[in-house]
Amino acid sequence: MSPSHDTPDNRPEASRWLLLLAASLTAVLIPLCFTGPAVVLPAIAHELGGSAVALSWIVNGYVLAYGAAMMAAGSLADVYGRKRIWLVGLALFCATTLAIPLAGSVAAIDVLRLLQGAGGSAAFAAAMAALAQEFDGPIRTRVFSLLGTTFGVGLAFGPLLAGWLTDGPGWRWVFLVPAACALASVPVVVYFCRETRDPQARGLDWPGALSFTAALSLFTYGLLLAPEQGWSSAPVIVTLVASAVLLAAFIVIEGRVERPLLDLSLFSQWRFVGVQLLGASPAFAYVVLIVLLPGRFIGVEGQGALQAGWTMLALSAPLLLVPFLAALLAKHFSAGSLSASGLLIVAGGLLWLAHNLAGGVAPDAPLLMIGIGIGLPWGLMDGLAVSVVERERAGMATGIFNTVRVSADAVAIAVVGALLATLIATQLAPLGLAPAERLASANQLAIGNLAAVVEQLPQVPVEQLRGDYVAVFSRVLELLAGVTLVVAGLVFVLLGRERAPVLAAEA
Repeated sequence: MSPSHDTPDNRPEASRWLLLLAASLTAVLIPLCFTGPAVVLPAIAHELGGSAVALSWIVNGYVLAYGAAMMAAGSLADVYGRKRIWLVGLALFCATTLAIPLAGSVAAIDVLRLLQGAGGSAAFAAAMAALAQEFDGPIRTRVFSLLGTTFGVGLAFGPLLAGWLTDGPGWRWVFLVPAACALASVPVVVYFCRETRDPQARGLDWPGALSFTAALSLFTYGLLLAPEQGWSSAPVIVTLVASAVLLAAFIVIEGRVERPLLDLSLFSQWRFVGVQLLGASPAFAYVVLIVLLPGRFIGVEGQGALQAGWTMLALSAPLLLVPFLAALLAKHFSAGSLSASGLLIVAGGLLWLAHNLAGGVAPDAPLLMIGIGIGLPWGLMDGLAVSVVERERAGMATGIFNTVRVSADAVAIAVVGALLATLIATQLAPLGLAPAERLASANQLAIGNLAAVVEQLPQVPVEQLRGDYVAVFSRVLELLAGVTLVVAGLVFVLLGRERAPVLAAEA
């Protein structure tokens, strides 16, 4: 009998650890496919052109599809089998990732990135569900901590790898390498993963899944479109209103179906609400920097892709170590107070970064401070997501938490990008440009494409354009610091007043 049909009790120990290896390869794909394109965006823009909105969707499309599909992917894995959905997700991911380097336009890449994100979400959700069937007790905690470390490795070294590949064989290899990782995991999943299903599963809440995905997609698209067409334009207003209507419909649907995608009653628990707020906090305090800073370093400050990757390493490298320190400290302090303290450190780092970048000082130290600060809640969030609800509701709580965390990334990137472009457009107002020309220039500057703006506005000195960008960028960082400070206070109030016994025991 092949290992894929063994029961957990008689499976060879090596089979489980090889399955963990396959899951780790799946896990590392997510940050590689997120941070890599953020670094190579200037190279893609130089070769293929494209509007600022279309270029932004290269990053946003993947994150949006990944977050929007997370809850649905988990439900599909329960219904149709974890192994099957894992392999289907890997197949979709591999096919689209291999097709991206062949795409001849930014629009084609955008479509492929949406499909790539959906495939990655299905593979990751099914991989987590499959591992949960193989490991139990304290070993499960260590296994999922290892996967978190794998994720941190991808975040830490993703920009550096992308920079090295871009300056070497070219930007297309930033997509070919993750495809190779995915392909390498397929035979391990086929042979060592046994098929399991949830006997209680009754099918996917399709109305809930579709309304949630459509609401999130329209909201993100409206935010990206606003700086280009203006906040009062009909397409932007219609898109945002439609998003609000679909969100209201989703809430109504989830309150009526027997097995909802999202159990709204959980939000009556204040600690559960605090965990969702904590899960969303890295989006505005950390993730947006992964997207915005490479464009600035390469397109505005003239760094090479590899040099920008080295600079970004200071931001992400602490995630390799600090989460382990947070788990040890959780023996003596509440997870909520540790998380709030980490966010306070991030807020200070953001203010320091705003000052350094405005003054032309090297950003390594403030980036390191931000990375250290975000590492504290990063190592505690997943355990908190489970510990704040009853044990029998832990599965849904984890699904909601992961959806909130990744969906917040997509929303934060869109919100901060729109804010940056809108403030730059205001900064350019004294130049007397036509509204369409001013909005187009502001959008290109917001993604760091200074060369395109210089070509569009030859009459404006390049130093003036760079100065306007730098001033606005620092103001946005200061605003993000203020938001992070407020979130730190709320997290402490909601989560910091009592110990989390689960975390203390597992640490």
